Amino acid sequence: MSELREFLELSYSELEDLNLEAKEQRRKRVPAHVIQEQRLKYLTDEKRIKAVTVLFSDLEGRLHMLDYDKKFLVKSYDNLTFDGSSIRGFTAQRESDLRLGIDWSAFYWAPADVFGPGKVLVFGEVIDKQGGTYSADIRGVLKKFSQELHEKQGYTLNAANEIEGFLFEGTDAERLFHETGKFEYVNKGGYYHSLPGDPLREFIDMTAEVQRAMGFENEKDHPEVAPSQFEINYSYGEVVAAADQIQLYKLICRQVANQMGMTASFLPKPVVGVNGSGMHTNVSITKGGKNLFWDPKGEEKISKMAWSFVDRILTHGNDICLLLNASVNAYRRLDPHFEAPNQIKASAVDRGSMIRIPIGNEKSSRVEVRSVGPDANPYMVLYSIFKSGLDGETAKIKNLRQAERYLPDNVYTALENFRESAWTTKLLGADVKGRYADLKQASADRCPRLLGTVVKTPEIQFHHDVYNQLLWNLF
Repeated sequence: MSELREFLELSYSELEDLNLEAKEQRRKRVPAHVIQEQRLKYLTDEKRIKAVTVLFSDLEGRLHMLDYDKKFLVKSYDNLTFDGSSIRGFTAQRESDLRLGIDWSAFYWAPADVFGPGKVLVFGEVIDKQGGTYSADIRGVLKKFSQELHEKQGYTLNAANEIEGFLFEGTDAERLFHETGKFEYVNKGGYYHSLPGDPLREFIDMTAEVQRAMGFENEKDHPEVAPSQFEINYSYGEVVAAADQIQLYKLICRQVANQMGMTASFLPKPVVGVNGSGMHTNVSITKGGKNLFWDPKGEEKISKMAWSFVDRILTHGNDICLLLNASVNAYRRLDPHFEAPNQIKASAVDRGSMIRIPIGNEKSSRVEVRSVGPDANPYMVLYSIFKSGLDGETAKIKNLRQAERYLPDNVYTALENFRESAWTTKLLGADVKGRYADLKQASADRCPRLLGTVVKTPEIQFHHDVYNQLLWNLF
């Protein structure tokens, strides 16, 4: 039967060339109408494409995918309506009609053996009834914020994320946790002790190949400190592209693991007693190609602007903690016994600090926010870090950068800080702030209030990346 189908299947090297070319257009900010025209022409001319997968994220960062028939999309790309009331955190039923716009610059050719033949991917942006950015679509909010800064001040916001995860036996390890009560490692070696050909190494190799084919520009990949833990690093990018790549990274990892009969998990602390998973977020700002965070004569060789950026994030550390650590399980990771970055201070050497100043040069000088969990909404993470670092306040606390202050060790305290903060209202607006807090409150209330030493079923079941829709009706 398959020989009758002529669907697009490209080699990994062809995919990499196409994706790097598209990435360069995005980096150079080629006008949107030019890219749109190119992509529509390509879709029209390339007969082997059957469908376009449009990706968007809900308020909590859960990735949604809609497949549109290629011929339909080419004719109707400017009027793609969907029911927003079925997306958590979006609209009430009475105002359920939203539209999806296509961000043609965020266009990806994907390997047919992982995503299926005859498909391409593109990120969408949610549009409200007035035709503007929908306030609960944080990707759109981040994009607008980034574009305005570039237009008004010439700033380019850059980010690179180090995303850790675990690889567990079985294809539904998280969904079946309520039956098994435990996760099974696929490898017990840990840091640098995974041999070529073992399941963890094979998974890392395959995932890295897919990422390269999709234009990630990989740097290094390796098993992490804990057994069955992995991290696959790739180059930095402009802030919206960087957040898109986090979503694709997690999607690729899950898909590859699933095909290998395993589960890639991005829970921050799925196993008590070993190191958790983080998403260290490296950020910098450039203007006219110059890194504004670099100063060879500055303290730790970063500029006054960079230190002001750090001071504002430290000031708002407790305010935005819920945005950077979004699940009940994330507060297990903020445990000082496992190099946890739970101290609201900045340091070049102390890995327990919320912010680290890595050794850098003119190109790589940056600020690293270490307290971020890998299951947070990446658009929310990058928006809250950049917005706080640039527009936030600076507290008049003596020795702010080394003060004895700590992040919350439970989601309830984080929720209280978030709700009471005037800054988070400025950041998100009262409406979206309220929706986000309510979603997190509901998730917290379904879980045991005290974390204890045993990972509980509800904190896995209601982990927002794997949320089982069948369970919604139980509450």
